[in-house]
Amino acid sequence: MNTSLVRRASVAAALALAAGVAQAHEGHGAHGLAAGLAHPFAGADHLLAMIAVGLWSAAVLPAAQRLAGPAFFLLALLAGAFVGVQTGAGAYIEAGVALSVALFGVLLLARRQLPAVAGFALVAAAGALHGVAHGAEWAAGSSFAAYATGFVLGSALLHAAGLVAGSWLARVPAWVWRVQAAGVGAAGLFMFASRI
Repeated sequence: MNTSLVRRASVAAALALAAGVAQAHEGHGAHGLAAGLAHPFAGADHLLAMIAVGLWSAAVLPAAQRLAGPAFFLLALLAGAFVGVQTGAGAYIEAGVALSVALFGVLLLARRQLPAVAGFALVAAAGALHGVAHGAEWAAGSSFAAYATGFVLGSALLHAAGLVAGSWLARVPAWVWRVQAAGVGAAGLFMFASRI
């Protein structure tokens, strides 16, 4: 493996992540399948969290159980969305969403040192927080089913990307894994600090 190529790819990924960190959610009153599908891609917080779930699942879970991490997240995401529709996001949901990204960085760094049950608990809690944020942005009067279908599909696509990236990262030097995990955690802390 060409170490120089891996370093350049790592730097490029870090710069791409840093560029997206400053993004906030662009607007409220989302409606329809297309808006739901785009929502997980629109903010660095959602994007990084979804990919981190896939990364963690690929790195920690046995091959036959790798879809369990994304499934836990998606179920909690839907449950949280129903709460968000009823109650709104609340003052600290955005900070909580950012903190979940930082905690995913810790989870990725710890990888196999933490029991899988702790990882599943974090995945489910983060899914619920992200779901509340999604649900609170739904435009009342439009089809919640179409919007929810969109954000679940968008999230599942990002989980799949994380699973693929996690399988690839299993074959590169360990420092590459640590760099990407630290990058996720640092991005989450930066977003958290900007929201409190």
